[in-house]
Amino acid sequence: MSSQSQQNILSTGETGRNPKVVLFDMDGVLYDSMPNHGVAWQRAMKEFGIHFTVEDSYATEGARGVDTIRKYAKEQLGKDLTEEEAQRIYDVKAHYFHKMPEAKVFDGVVALMKKIKASGLKIGIVTGSAQLPLIERVTRDFGDFVSADQITTAYDVKRGKPNPDPYLMGLQKAGNYLPSEGIVVENAPLGVHAGAAAGCYTVAINSGPLADSVLLNEGANILFPTIREFADNWEHVLDSLEKR
Repeated sequence: MSSQSQQNILSTGETGRNPKVVLFDMDGVLYDSMPNHGVAWQRAMKEFGIHFTVEDSYATEGARGVDTIRKYAKEQLGKDLTEEEAQRIYDVKAHYFHKMPEAKVFDGVVALMKKIKASGLKIGIVTGSAQLPLIERVTRDFGDFVSADQITTAYDVKRGKPNPDPYLMGLQKAGNYLPSEGIVVENAPLGVHAGAAAGCYTVAINSGPLADSVLLNEGANILFPTIREFADNWEHVLDSLEKR
């Protein structure tokens, strides 16, 4: 285990962990897609008179898109948009996103999933996305590890991240697991908060521009700078949990 990873392990003193399932966020964890999302968000919001920065896209990542739009419309325009009105703006954002080059799978993702499967744990995916082409790509890229009915999207919950609902639903869809049996892998503050609020052991992957402290302060139990480093240290993390 590298010295960097040793520094990032937190002594939480938790007991009663019995890992059985790993729940991955999608954007920024499986795919290097956040830069594209940032550009798409900026373009779409500007068309509707809303100022939205790349940093905003990272800070709000994981929330349902319609919730983000309604929040910014209220704050900047003083408008209470209906869910349908917000969805029309989100559709514009999705249009811009899908015109961009396809984001690559992060190095280390497949290796990590292979190790998880070999360890006897199941895999689920929990995303705030409501873009069906992205969900279809997940089943294509990771079909050896996760089935369509183990993917939780914005369509499955009324309250998105940072609420615990998406990860509680992810536990249910993956096989009715308890929070103490779940490991969450996240890259965004709202997602980390959601995983911790759900009661899962939460791993932060800092693939964006935010300071490590932002993710740790939201409740991450451990942080890695890349998914590759987490993959390289999977056995250590699992062993430390099983011994608690």
